[in-house]
Amino acid sequence: MSDRVLVIKHGALGDFILATGPFAAIRAHHLGAHIVLLTTKPFAALADASGYFNEVWIDERPKFWRIGAWLGLRHRLNAGHFTHVYDLQTSDRSSFYFRLLRRPRPFWSGIARGASHRHTNPGRDVMHTLDRQREQLEVAGIANVPPPDLGWLKADTLKFATGDRYALLVPGGSAHRPGKRWPAENYTALANRLAARGIRPILLGAGAEEGLLAGIEAACPAALNLAGRTSFAEIAGLARGAAAAIGNDTGPMHIVAAAGCRSLVLFSNESDPRLCAPGGPNVTVVRRATLADLPVDEVEAAV
Repeated sequence: MSDRVLVIKHGALGDFILATGPFAAIRAHHLGAHIVLLTTKPFAALADASGYFNEVWIDERPKFWRIGAWLGLRHRLNAGHFTHVYDLQTSDRSSFYFRLLRRPRPFWSGIARGASHRHTNPGRDVMHTLDRQREQLEVAGIANVPPPDLGWLKADTLKFATGDRYALLVPGGSAHRPGKRWPAENYTALANRLAARGIRPILLGAGAEEGLLAGIEAACPAALNLAGRTSFAEIAGLARGAAAAIGNDTGPMHIVAAAGCRSLVLFSNESDPRLCAPGGPNVTVVRRATLADLPVDEVEAAV
């Protein structure tokens, strides 16, 4: 009987992209196995496209009081008859799923108490996500974990008519954490400077960021505003053709960096690049305690 493997990874987007290296390592280690990913709905299509998984299950992450939903999840996990579980989420919730499995419990890589291959490094919470997951998988017997690589994520981007020379600007981020954003007027100034150099600014964002991008577009007529018009795959495709990308610490910059684009990522004290900087072959981090104090001249020079 071949292995049946469960991988647990919910999100957010940046964390999911950083986990693509471990996904590839688990697939390579379990050639011929049936591998299931347990994730959340926003990442199901991305996981399907990766080719790493035979199935993708949606975790509804039920509230604690939804007893019926918990019973249903327990039944599904046990009916999967998994021989191996790799918990890459390593949250209190995902660790509790270990308790839902009948005894004898399968091989389990994670931090759940009682797990067969528990990652017990007391410094794991101050490690970069890539280093932490590599060490976790090494404990589980997987020694070769590659960096994030989105070579499989492809899309036709000709419809956007970007022109030959362009740079991606990603000025958005978590609405509830405005301190992670470089000021919009600075992005506007940078966009105009790029345009003056013959490099077209391409604005990426979605949802609540559409107003932000519209304001930059209005002040920089050369910019192409793609707010709400790009899929994850199209972001990766645009990144492969870009001269550079500049953005805040936000999920799309992880896609851009992992697609191989030269990426400049702006960090404040709201997040720590030593723990969560995007992974890619050409990533530069610029950090200020307060991003409003980061001058446009410095960012332009870094680009």
